[in-house]
Amino acid sequence: MQYSKSTDYALHALLHLAQPERRHNVGIKELAAALGVSESYLSKIMSKLRQDGIVRAVPGVNGGYELARPAEQITFLDVVQVIEGRQQLFECSNANSQQHWLLAEEGAAGQNRERPEKCECLIQRVMNGAEQHLHQYLREHTIQSVCDEAFKRCNQEASNK
Repeated sequence: MQYSKSTDYALHALLHLAQPERRHNVGIKELAAALGVSESYLSKIMSKLRQDGIVRAVPGVNGGYELARPAEQITFLDVVQVIEGRQQLFECSNANSQQHWLLAEEGAAGQNRERPEKCECLIQRVMNGAEQHLHQYLREHTIQSVCDEAFKRCNQEASNK
């Protein structure tokens, strides 16, 4: 599994918008230059974030983008799901295979040996568990928590000099 560059740029753009010294919105030109990406590509990413209520577009000559809600309320999972989609990462494609039925029959040893109506894929169960752990981890990390970590590291480096 690999996240797209769009997710990378979206997260970096949000971190840029969340910087504590930022008192105003950021224009797409400035944001694109800071991230080293084309304005048109970044505009598409920001449009998705705007549609989902993560950023707000400020109209006008001095317009741009700003966070639509506090940085501590924007999780990495929110961003990943907006950019990558909310589909399940793994889907068993062999639900009707011989292997499925053998696993189900072994699990039902001593019980009625007829094929069950619906057999849970054991591989699907493991993959769903992994996805749940990933989602929990991404839910625990917010734009603010990363900003706080960056601030802490900068202060440590400055005090070590």
